[in-house]
Order: sequence, then C-alpha cells, then structure tokens
Amino acid sequence: MEPARGKKNPAEDRMCGRGIFPDLCSPAPVRLTVWCKSLLFHGHGYTVYDDSDGRMVFRVDNYAHNWRQETVLMDYTGNVLLTIRRRRKILNLTESWEAYKGDKDVQRMAGERMPLFKATKNLGSHSCTVSMFTGYGVKPLGYRMNWSRDKEWSKIYQAAAHTPVAEVSRKCGSMPKKLLDKDVLTLRVQPGMDQALAMAMIMITNSMR
Repeated sequence: MEPARGKKNPAEDRMCGRGIFPDLCSPAPVRLTVWCKSLLFHGHGYTVYDDSDGRMVFRVDNYAHNWRQETVLMDYTGNVLLTIRRRRKILNLTESWEAYKGDKDVQRMAGERMPLFKATKNLGSHSCTVSMFTGYGVKPLGYRMNWSRDKEWSKIYQAAAHTPVAEVSRKCGSMPKKLLDKDVLTLRVQPGMDQALAMAMIMITNSMR
C-alpha cells in the first residue's frame, strides 16, 4: 500500500536521516550543476544549481584575502551551512581540512570543539580520507575520495564500499560528448548521501595540491 500523500515512506526517512542536513538527503539520485564561480564581482567560489528544476542549491562567495584558508558553504538564501578551514601543522607535511556546522569562528574554537569531519590528503596519491566525528570521538564509518586532475573526475566512497555515493565530472552541453568550460561541472549524488557534505568534499579536494 502506498504511503499517504504528504507523508514520507519510513524507509526513506531512515535513509535520509543519516546526513548532517536531512533536508539535503534525497531518496532519489540528484544531479547538480556546479559552476566554479562566485556570484560576487571579483569573488572566488561556487554556484550550484539543481538540474531538475534550475533552482540554486548552494553558494560559496569568497572575497576575503584568506579565502584559501577558510571558506563557508551556504544555501541559496545565504545561510551558512558549513565553515571549512585548512589546517597545516608545523613540520607536518600532511594537508588537512576541518568542517564545522554553521557560521563559526573556527580559529577561536580550535582545540575547544570537535569538528563535524576532517579530510586528510593521503601522501603520494590523488586521494583523501574523511573522518566523521561524533560527540564521543571519531565515527568508524567515514569516507574516502579519489580524483584525477588529468581526466577531470572525482569520486566519493563511503568507508570500504566500491560504489561511489557521489561523483563529479566535466559537464556536457546539449550536443552529445560536447564538454562545457572547465569551470562547469556535474555533481551526481546517490540516494541518502548528504548533498552539502558531498559539495564540501569537492571544495576541499579542489583546494588540495
């Protein structure tokens, strides 16, 4: 029997409840267009649209001098979803990033509050490991991400799974196999995967060397 109109299927609720932002966890696959440009004049960032209806989903507007060190992911209204900060310790070659929920003074909170997740680049490879945190420490199930600068793709996997939960590639135009500019990407997000988390990971890996 079909669920009553206006009510979600309980299975879909369980699937969507795993994300940081449940409203951004769809029970169906989602395809987003990622324009690697800010809407602000002379700004660095991203503008992300839903391919199904053309609405804006995310914004990243960076105009501060330290935009490479700290940035924020916003929804279409400008509400800050995640604050992301680059962390590199002295005498440590490992490049890592941490993300906090909301608009946070990350520098002041360092050492006082645990981040939502930490992404660490794996030395000698085009990949990174994403550790999720809970109030009790590191959560065993995290993510890993691989990418190829030459072939222009990135894939996100959950833990040791072999099927990606999200992937990004150059966007094709209306003509088959006709690629658009390099700053126009397609982000495919699988059911149950948090779209904000996927976008944050893309932002971080695009900043890794």
